[in-house]
Amino acid sequence: MKKRMTILYEVGGKLYVNLTNRCPCNCTFCIRHNGDGAYGSESLWLEHEPTLDEIKAAFAKVDMSKYKEVVFCGYGEPMERVNEVISVGEFVKANYGVTVRLNTNGLGDKIHGVPTAKLLQGAVDIVSISLNSYCKEKYNEVTHPKWDDAFDAMLAFAADCKSYLPQVVFTVVDVIPPEDISRAKALAMSVGIPLRVREYEG
Repeated sequence: MKKRMTILYEVGGKLYVNLTNRCPCNCTFCIRHNGDGAYGSESLWLEHEPTLDEIKAAFAKVDMSKYKEVVFCGYGEPMERVNEVISVGEFVKANYGVTVRLNTNGLGDKIHGVPTAKLLQGAVDIVSISLNSYCKEKYNEVTHPKWDDAFDAMLAFAADCKSYLPQVVFTVVDVIPPEDISRAKALAMSVGIPLRVREYEG
């Protein structure tokens, strides 16, 4: 019997979209180290990356009146599939009128080799970017990115998002030392982006 793929899953009254398992980072706190699901979901490991038709079909099976927000966040970096983020975001906003949020490591520009923030205009309302720490060295220790200049690329993406999207937020996970969280808050404040401290879900 073929196992059903989890394309959509619910967390805290929000509907999450699982687009890919690809990611250019290997964060020390990544939930993928702890199992194969998130917050009680079924496995988020995909048999294949879902097509746009498969994603739309998954939405058709859901009572969308239950949700006020759709979030791109699964077992991979959504911006690996930027075209699908755009198409699905536009589809959701046109058909369901709910807020669309993108949870991202902010490395879409590095992944695709072109600026990506402007592409999200009209498809995404909120971008939540993993700041992870306050400087390149600490960021690399926590995030283990594919590229040495990932920290600067992430900050540049965040600055671009401020120009094109209604709301931009930085996040850090509370596994880093309190003094590093304080410095991350100072960095976020210096670029005019609020910081949210996320609780680690081990």
